[in-house]
Order: sequence, then C-alpha cells, then structure tokens
Amino acid sequence: MAFPEILTKARFYLELRLDGSVDQIDGYFMECSGFQRSQEVMEVCEVTPQVWGKQGRSRGHIVRSKIPGNSTYSNLTLKRGLTASTAFWDWMETIGAGDWADQRRNGALVIYDQAGQEQFRFEFSGAFPISYKISDLDVKGSDHNIEEVEIAVESLKRVSNSAR
Repeated sequence: MAFPEILTKARFYLELRLDGSVDQIDGYFMECSGFQRSQEVMEVCEVTPQVWGKQGRSRGHIVRSKIPGNSTYSNLTLKRGLTASTAFWDWMETIGAGDWADQRRNGALVIYDQAGQEQFRFEFSGAFPISYKISDLDVKGSDHNIEEVEIAVESLKRVSNSAR
C-alpha cells in the first residue's frame, strides 16, 4: 500500500494566481499563514408536547440541539522576499481610492514540490488586500527584506489533487 507524501515546508513554495490579472502568476511566496476555516454553532431550543413530572401535570420538555451555522475564513498572510513588482501595492491603492467593487479577485494558492509538480491547491473567492508591509530596512544587516501582504477572503476551499 502506498502512502501519500507528507508535505514538508522545506520542499515547497506557494504560487498565487488571481483571476483577471494580466500576469500568468501574481507572486511566488515562501510563507503563508491563515489557512483556517471555522464553523459557527447555532443552538436551537424546542419545547416538546411531552407530559412529564409528578402525576403528569407538567407539559412540555425543553430540548436543546446544536446545528452547524455559517462558515468563516481567516485572512491569508503571504510573505516573500521583496521584489521590484508593485502589483500588490497598486491593487491596494486602487481599493483605497474607492474602486473596490471591481477589485475583488478569485484565485488559488498552489503548492508545488521542488520538481515543479502541483501537490496541493486552495482556491479562494472575493479576495482583496487589507494590509501591505515591508520589513524594516537596515543596510548593516544581511537578511533579505520581506514583503508581507494580508488579503481577506470570502471563501476558501481545498481542491483535491485528483479533481484537476
């Protein structure tokens, strides 16, 4: 029996593709956080017609049930080495100028192995940037400067590797 490969962070990179973009690939990232989906819980109370108590004089019995509610999704935070590209900055500027309705994007975060084979895919919808940050600049340091973009998403789903 063959076991699926365990995805380790040291062997993969992330690719971001946004619908409607002029670029085939909108960014390669080495770090991403926020892959979280939560299910709200709703509690429903009902009164049954059950007769109960001493000599059956009490009517109704309260029953509490829990059912699934809406799903919520965390914001995605993407990090990479600083590049000369202004795509994310420009996207955020356009939204900040009030043109946000047409700027929501659907897209995918794709994880590849070092051989370039797709291993894992998350598709999202209704995304827009909410934060853009560059690491502190220090000419004395030897670390790479980091670009960090946080995007809000309306939905996030994991797509099966066999479905493509």
